[in-house]
Amino acid sequence: MKKIFVYIGLAAALFQASCTKDFEKINTDPTQSSPANFNSDYFLSNSQAHYINAITGYNGAILFQSGWAQVMSSTSSGAANYYSNMDKYVPSGNTNDYAARVWRTNYRGASLAAEVVKNYANNADKVNVVSAAIIMKVLHMQSITDMYGDCPYSEALKGSEGLSLPVYDKQEAVYSAMLSELEGALAKFDASKAKPSADLFYGGDVAKWKKLGNSLMLRLAMRLSKVDAAKAKTYAEKAAAGGTFESAADDAFIKGDDANGYRSENCRALATPADFYQVRWSENLVNFLKSTNDPRLSSIAEVPQDGLAANQNPALGGDNTAAIQVGLPNGWDLNGGTTDIANAPGYPGGTGSGSDATPIGKYSRPRTIVYTNLNSPQFVLTYAETELLLAEAAVRGWNVGGTAAGHYANALAGAMQSLATLSPSAAVEAAAAAAYVAANPLNTSSQDASLKMINEQYWATTGMLMNFNEAWNNWRRSGYPALNAVSYAGNFSGGVIPRRQIYPTEEATANGVNYSAGVSSLSGGDTWVSRVWWDK
Repeated sequence: MKKIFVYIGLAAALFQASCTKDFEKINTDPTQSSPANFNSDYFLSNSQAHYINAITGYNGAILFQSGWAQVMSSTSSGAANYYSNMDKYVPSGNTNDYAARVWRTNYRGASLAAEVVKNYANNADKVNVVSAAIIMKVLHMQSITDMYGDCPYSEALKGSEGLSLPVYDKQEAVYSAMLSELEGALAKFDASKAKPSADLFYGGDVAKWKKLGNSLMLRLAMRLSKVDAAKAKTYAEKAAAGGTFESAADDAFIKGDDANGYRSENCRALATPADFYQVRWSENLVNFLKSTNDPRLSSIAEVPQDGLAANQNPALGGDNTAAIQVGLPNGWDLNGGTTDIANAPGYPGGTGSGSDATPIGKYSRPRTIVYTNLNSPQFVLTYAETELLLAEAAVRGWNVGGTAAGHYANALAGAMQSLATLSPSAAVEAAAAAAYVAANPLNTSSQDASLKMINEQYWATTGMLMNFNEAWNNWRRSGYPALNAVSYAGNFSGGVIPRRQIYPTEEATANGVNYSAGVSSLSGGDTWVSRVWWDK
């Protein structure tokens, strides 16, 4: 793994140079690095690293979607005021920059994937690397279009061809193109050909890449459930027939490598002193887990030791006893006014006294031993998510094999196994996991009851694994769980939970005509509350 990360750095340096000056010369001159004398497999690993960077840490997810989906909460005061973006929809000094990072980072990653496809276009032995790169391109592009709406796709990633002002494709067209490209890539995987030699997900395991591709196809398909049910059904059934994830052993993730500069960015954020003190699990999540005596609550949450100093010390773990966990309600602060946390309904009081007092000392934070480990895995897509999507497809009457109840039970078990992957300290004992699954079967009394249960679990599972974008994306699509917006003075969304991120500010000036066309598809314009095409 360390060797791959070293090569990622070399590939990044090469790619940055090739993007900024004399692109074609650098890629054809034999005296410089070209496809003939450079292993383009490392562009694949670099694309994988860019994808993780785009969906974790300060590139947006923990500062926006973690609170928009009300998985996490923060008092966002003082040194941690940048969390006002997520918890109160109030801009901080760098809000516009944060909002642009998903766009920028994903397009860089998609460009790296496209470079793999270009460099190996005439190399039949590299078909598996090319197919994996196409999956990476689709991952990046889904992240972009889900976040912003219409975006460059058909003319994107063609800077080397002199196309610097790409048109914005309609999101409907982007989804059709992604599904088509993904289907083509899956058909070309060939176990007899060379494996990807610099693969951060699976170490070159072609069978697992095929399962990832089909699982991604399923996620794409389900995103269309309210806007094109026929296409959603077609591709969900294709994905199931092709073979999705079969266990948590198939989960796609990248493990952090802090020693070589590739740390887990979510954990890096939560280990930052101001973040460590003020970011807590939300009241909604803690209450949801408590409502069914979910054993995962003890795995993920702890109440800090008493007093301000203990609350601010990442070296001091807390008490993870389930019964004492209290989630922090969204939308409160430490400013002493009407929105001060001490005025929140059901306020449990603080801990410590005098200069060592803290008003938020009884609220549950992410367990230190689990969520501040800079080498922890960062998840892309999991078996639990896939089984929940299959459960929903089955509820809708689609032919995806098995029953909705069976897929739901698989998802619960898989989610607990993924927590163990996140950290051995978060592992749920097998007997406790089995008992919980048995005691909490899917409610099949009506389609609505089933959809509610499935999608609430999707929200909780992705949230606890810190895939905040996906928790928010699926909430927008499904409407579950029911969330109440925060109305805080100075917010940028009119007191409504944001439904998208605004386009990067440079798009209006650098690609103005095409940007304007993209904005025209949004009812309400380029705002935080306009809805993308599939968000109905």
